[in-house]
Amino acid sequence: MGGISKTLILCSVLMLTATPAYAIGPKGNIKPEDMLAPHKALYDINLVATRSGSQILNISGKMFYEWKPTCEAWVTDHRFNLHYEYADSPAMNITSDFSTFEEFDGDDFNFSSRRKRDGDLYQELRGYAEMEDEESGLATFSKPEGLSYTLTPGTYFPMRHTVEMIRNAKAGKKFFTASVFDGSDEEGPVEINAFIGQPVNAMTVVSASPNLDMSLVNTPAWKVRMAVFPETDPSATADYEMSMIFHENGVISDMLIEYDDFSVTQKLVALEKMDFDSCEGE
Repeated sequence: MGGISKTLILCSVLMLTATPAYAIGPKGNIKPEDMLAPHKALYDINLVATRSGSQILNISGKMFYEWKPTCEAWVTDHRFNLHYEYADSPAMNITSDFSTFEEFDGDDFNFSSRRKRDGDLYQELRGYAEMEDEESGLATFSKPEGLSYTLTPGTYFPMRHTVEMIRNAKAGKKFFTASVFDGSDEEGPVEINAFIGQPVNAMTVVSASPNLDMSLVNTPAWKVRMAVFPETDPSATADYEMSMIFHENGVISDMLIEYDDFSVTQKLVALEKMDFDSCEGE
């Protein structure tokens, strides 16, 4: 079930806002159009479809996401709790904590995660990755020991990939393909192909709620389709695909995630701005 956790992590980091905060462009140049604001959000996750042969009867749960910058880096925290029900095996609960520390220049990235099945720890990941200008990078895991991946030139870490998605959308580009490493599992970097479609009014999809900062939702948005491929096997079909409402300010207000044998929705149910620390004098 590692695929769902990776999907939620990849998608949650696309939630941004245009409120002035910390921003970084290529090689540290600040770009006003890339302003990102600290925030936290909550999603409901539910099974909406299964395909022939699937053993899954139901999936439900929640994911919490928090992003707050330090004076040097983007720091993210993801926590999710999912309940799985199967036709031929007992139900189980999967919980996960995943944290990242990504320096603003996009060259250094620390990651760690812990996953539990019915309260028992079954996976722990920790490591560090770096990119060197236009050269290949390296991702090295301290847990499990001995695992590493060479990162192709131009590979993005999650927040940098988000910034580039925003830039492409604002520039009116329809296609954006990138290699991304997020450290959320042991499978290494992936290739993400994105198609940016027609404008859409998110207010017809998201109902007003006291738990949602609607000023972040009532903004220009597009329909976006993403396909995620394993970079280690270029001939493989997509691991999963995602359809979403992607806002000009970066918020994702609705999402459908499709696997080979089932599909789940990820619905935004709470969204809140956070304060950020002043770095004056740093």
